[in-house]
Amino acid sequence: MARRALLARRALLALALGALLAGCITERGSVYTNPPSPEEAMRQRVELARSYIGQGNWEDAKRNLKIAVELDDREPEIYEAFALVYQSTGEFELAEENYREAISLDRDFSRARNNYAAFLFGQERYAEAETQLERVVLDTLYEARPQAFVNLGLCRRALDKPELAEQAFARALAMDRGNRIALLELAQLRLDAGDYAGASDYYTGYRAAVRRQSARGLWLGIRLAQATGDRDAEGSYALALRNLYPDSQEYAAWQRQQTEAGAP
Repeated sequence: MARRALLARRALLALALGALLAGCITERGSVYTNPPSPEEAMRQRVELARSYIGQGNWEDAKRNLKIAVELDDREPEIYEAFALVYQSTGEFELAEENYREAISLDRDFSRARNNYAAFLFGQERYAEAETQLERVVLDTLYEARPQAFVNLGLCRRALDKPELAEQAFARALAMDRGNRIALLELAQLRLDAGDYAGASDYYTGYRAAVRRQSARGLWLGIRLAQATGDRDAEGSYALALRNLYPDSQEYAAWQRQQTEAGAP
């Protein structure tokens, strides 16, 4: 009798497991509970696609997005994800088309606008990128707002609007005191303006925020040291630039400077 009870429990367990497996969709370790609502199924597909985008697996990302758009062709996140895929594969017309569709479906979709602005910046369409970012930074609840201000500052620098660029970088820094890009850009702007004390303050903050300076950071440090007559710092930064970034544009610029100055 005890044996029959044990067999019955095993049979029930087998039936339960069979029902569970029959009611699930599995894709490379991801399990979906059945039956999901169409909205939930769509969101699961978008989430999977984003995971594949992070892995650089464009075909699986597109496959899941195609399923998602069949479930709901009015969801802006689907088109944003499509845009990221096409941007990554160099299909820029399709990328722009999908960014525009995402924004048209949700005009307050700040993440899509920020990504679209980055796309436009990469196409050297700086004025258009600036317009998108000016809208993004108005969204006080957008979690990536400091980065959006940084991006806005970069656009304005490219458009030769140094004062407005500085305002944008300062706003980013007020929200994120350790933002290395904002610190370096502000140091550069202050150096360009001849404000060596201000440039030094921002540059000191930049050096504290990074483990290792970029080539651009070292080149800025060299020029700041030259402007302030700090020969020791100039030599130290030049040595680091040569050792760490011998193939960089910044090291080539330093070499040209030395040649023009008649240095050995």
